[in-house]
Amino acid sequence: MEIGEVIREYRKRKDITQEEMARRLGVTTPAVNKWENGNSQPDIRLLPPIARLLDITLDTLLSFEKELTVGEINNIIYEIDKKLKHEPFEEVFQWVKMTLEQYPNCEQLIWQAALLLDVWHLKKKDPDAEKYENYINSCYERALDSEDENIRNKAADCLFEFYSRKEQFEKAEDYLSYFSNQNPIKKIKQAFIYSKTNRRKEAYQAYEELLFEGYDTMNRVFQSIYFLAMEDEDKEKAYKIVEKQSTLANVFEMGEYHEVHLKLDLAISEKDVKVTIETMERMLSSLDTISGFINSTLYEHMAFKKNEDFTKELHKNLLTEFSNEETFGYLKGNKQWKKLINSDSTFK
Repeated sequence: MEIGEVIREYRKRKDITQEEMARRLGVTTPAVNKWENGNSQPDIRLLPPIARLLDITLDTLLSFEKELTVGEINNIIYEIDKKLKHEPFEEVFQWVKMTLEQYPNCEQLIWQAALLLDVWHLKKKDPDAEKYENYINSCYERALDSEDENIRNKAADCLFEFYSRKEQFEKAEDYLSYFSNQNPIKKIKQAFIYSKTNRRKEAYQAYEELLFEGYDTMNRVFQSIYFLAMEDEDKEKAYKIVEKQSTLANVFEMGEYHEVHLKLDLAISEKDVKVTIETMERMLSSLDTISGFINSTLYEHMAFKKNEDFTKELHKNLLTEFSNEETFGYLKGNKQWKKLINSDSTFK
């Protein structure tokens, strides 16, 4: 609230007339009226007496708050957006500058206000763009000092995009340091910089690593949903998830083994003899594809270690697992199963 509005509100709360307030402060009644209507402001020397008379603090009188609430920030941003739609850009720009001067430590407001100005000035294609850009970027730079990681990331992202538009890619790359190494957005942006600065191999490798990591993340999510569905005895959903995982492995060229092994748990839960045996056989026959992604052109710029001993060990462990009568007791008497678990355990 403006100071005049505060004076009016607390004067009425104290049940004091404008005339009485004027008399106590040694000013004229029209002066108090002008304060409350926003036509003038009290002399700075009168602020403490006014606060004492109204029984409020100076902070309350001046509407000072250390931090704006989310609602207050949203209201200011809404007002900026409304002004940008109906008023000349230069006028709104100056209004935003004055508004931000009132809240110099509110990084959330500073970043969001700068972003709005940025978007609108790009639309306008103003010939004085550099003047606006310098101020907007200074706001982003201030937001980079925020203790809030999200605000830092947003500000760094805006600066990255600005310098990328200007094709100043080395400068844009500097702002990637504000992103956590665990943030996939950082790797996407880094790959983009590589592609624009003649580092083609590095760009391919970065994008391929994102693909590989993306598969692992999505597969883990699907697996978690599958377990939830099984706990809820929702077999229809569980089957759907397994099919999706199989398709995912195929699309990401992970190898046939990754496409087939997922069906075994479902077959066990259903005690489906036919599907269990078929899945076991396919798992064993496709073991040489467990690292099929190594030969995929999707990941040709990535370095993988081949581990034949691991594959041999897995073959042996699978046969041991398939022999577990506690799990596969429903296969007792099945000739195919007996033949499979008694076959040569040496993987070739």
